[in-house]
Amino acid sequence: MAMAFKMATTGMWVTDECKSSFMAMKWKKVHRYIVFKIDEKSRLVTVDKVGGAGEGYDDLAKSLPTDDCRYAVFDFDFVTVDKCHKSKIFFIAWSPSASRIRAKILYATSKDGLRRALDGIHYELQATDPTEMGFDVIMDRAK
Repeated sequence: MAMAFKMATTGMWVTDECKSSFMAMKWKKVHRYIVFKIDEKSRLVTVDKVGGAGEGYDDLAKSLPTDDCRYAVFDFDFVTVDKCHKSKIFFIAWSPSASRIRAKILYATSKDGLRRALDGIHYELQATDPTEMGFDVIMDRAK
């Protein structure tokens, strides 16, 4: 298995699948969102779930666990007041209150390495609760 990018601060590796899935979402629009997780034993950041092009933001929110941390990217398409079609990619660091302290620390220290490996992210959100990453928050940031 080829490794794409090593995160120096935590010793984590981002798999090639993470980068290729992100590029397919960014350029080919085959995915609406991607959820990433850290496998602590193998020290790899891997793709946990991929949302199809027809899925929406609610599907992403439902796919995040209530008791464990994850990273997610979401491709938000919208129309401006000037009738211009735009697309912005959001990076979400999900760290719910019910997750283990060790997981919270691991995800917090590994976040920047994954962000660097995924080129083309416009906005970042950190959420510990679904209201901190609600659709209204996404809409406000994008415009």
